[in-house]
Parts: sequence; structure tokens; C-alpha cells
Amino acid sequence: MCRPAARGRLDFRFAPTDAMPFFWKPYTSDVTAFIDAMKAKKPTLEDEQRRGRSLLWDRRIDLSAEKDNDESRVPQQPYVYQTRQR
Repeated sequence: MCRPAARGRLDFRFAPTDAMPFFWKPYTSDVTAFIDAMKAKKPTLEDEQRRGRSLLWDRRIDLSAEKDNDESRVPQQPYVYQTRQR
């Protein structure tokens, strides 16, 4: 709270009653509230997300195929749009 002080200046000191307690009201954003409501409506949501992730990302890497890909790589020109000089 800002109070007028002497000579037209503003006094920005707060009285103890003006201060709001730090944990007065717990804040939850709209996004957090939406996600919490969605999880409450569908409790299996996280498991479904994990299964979907495992379809695309949680796979074993074939090291021999990776090695073949690395060996067959052709080096790129410094400037790709320039035609090659013969």
C-alpha cells in the first residue's frame, strides 16, 4: 500500500497488516487444473501415454544397421546449392 509522505513523496513502507501471507491461497494455473480434471475423468490416461510412447521411442537399437548407415554416409559439400566443379 502506498501512502503519501512529506513533501509530495510516496512512502512505500508496508504495515504488518498490509502484507499478504505467502501461502494465503494456493495457486493452480488453468493448464494444471485442466490436466488434473482430465486425469480425474480418465485414470488410465498416463498408462496409455506410456504405451504410446513405447511404440515410437522405446525400441532396441540395431547396432549393425547403425554401423552400416554410418559407413554408407556420403559427405556433404560445404555449400549445398553450389554446383560441383569438375
